[in-house]
Amino acid sequence: MNPFGILLPQWDDLNLYFTTSPVTSDFIVDMLERWWTKKRKRFPEVDTLVINQDNGPEIQSRRTQFLKRMVEFAWTHALLIRLAYYPPYHSKYNAIEHCWGVLENHWNGELLDDSEAVLGFARTMTWNAKNPAVELVSKVYRTGIRLSPAEMKVVEQGVTRDAALGKWFLDIDGRKLKLG
Repeated sequence: MNPFGILLPQWDDLNLYFTTSPVTSDFIVDMLERWWTKKRKRFPEVDTLVINQDNGPEIQSRRTQFLKRMVEFAWTHALLIRLAYYPPYHSKYNAIEHCWGVLENHWNGELLDDSEAVLGFARTMTWNAKNPAVELVSKVYRTGIRLSPAEMKVVEQGVTRDAALGKWFLDIDGRKLKLG
């Protein structure tokens, strides 16, 4: 099983999503969409999401399918999305990485031979005295989806890259975008 997590550090609010499918750009944005749909009532005044993330292959700042889906997400929800990437070998500064360590310590070498074992350990772990919300996602995600250069040119119109930080920090302002 493959995990993906969303952590709100200020509230110690951890959401873990598991899939038997590969973790793709589409899976990640679908889980972000699922998470935001559930959480937005809790944050009615929020119109900006700052997403700190590693530079994994599915979410790189030049990954065509990821950017396309993030532009669509920002536009659909009229959000400013700020993507801030940790450079390689700096995952120790990313709070979600600490959650994975807690989960590994929690299952303490147990045999994780089926999905219920994995989900059970995930549900009973604690992050700062709170249990995470845990979901199993059954949808199968396709790998290898890429946009053509012409399609990517349209997507890039919705992306503003920081001049000094380049691929490490970018904005997608769905409050201003006009898609279609």
